[in-house]
Order: sequence, then structure tokens, then C-alpha cells
Amino acid sequence: MPTGTLEHCNITVSDPERSAALLEKLCGWHERWRGPSQLGGWTIHCGTDDAYIALYTRDGAAGPCAKGAPLNHVGLLVDDLNAAEEVVKESGLEPFNHADYEPGRRFYFFDWDHIEWEVVSYA
Repeated sequence: MPTGTLEHCNITVSDPERSAALLEKLCGWHERWRGPSQLGGWTIHCGTDDAYIALYTRDGAAGPCAKGAPLNHVGLLVDDLNAAEEVVKESGLEPFNHADYEPGRRFYFFDWDHIEWEVVSYA
């Protein structure tokens, strides 16, 4: 049986620069690549050397989608949940639904494009 690892996901955002800056500060990631999309628009790849999130915009035409249409949320693992929450607040976003249950503590937030993020720590 083959084994797999999540290599990337591609999400549409209204401002890839702003979203990349948040992820870099929140997760300690870096920009891996940026440039025009093969299908038009613009993309920034932000992540680690092994995995990333492609932040795509159709010439700035992204807009909020209904939650769960079709993505429910993106989960991010951090080593310091309190520091991560401060980054979210400093970005003008509002953390909610704080919880502490196995396998870790977590909170959620919506970004500027109504994408829901879960931030979790197992520390």
C-alpha cells in the first residue's frame, strides 16, 4: 500500500500578499515561490521546504464563500498557541471557539476571505 503526505493545498484569496504575511508570522513559514498561475491570476506558495499552501487570486476577484462550500477549515499545528493567538489578533482577526480536548488545545478564526482556520497545539 502506498503512503502519502500532504504536499500542498491551493486556496483562493483576495490578497495573497496579506495572507502570506499572516501565515509567515503565524507559522514561521517562508515564501517558496510566486508568479502567474497557468490558468490566469497570481499565486504565492507559502510554507516549509516540504509542504505549502498555494494562495491564489483570480486577478483580485476572490470573495467570501459560504463556510463549508466546500472547505470546512484548514488546520495549522503550532508550538505556542498563546503566541499564535496574539498574531491573529494583531492581524485584526478574531479568535473564537477555544477548546481543550484530546489531542490538544485549539482555537479557530476566519480570515478576510471567510476561510476558517483551526490553530492547534499539542504542547
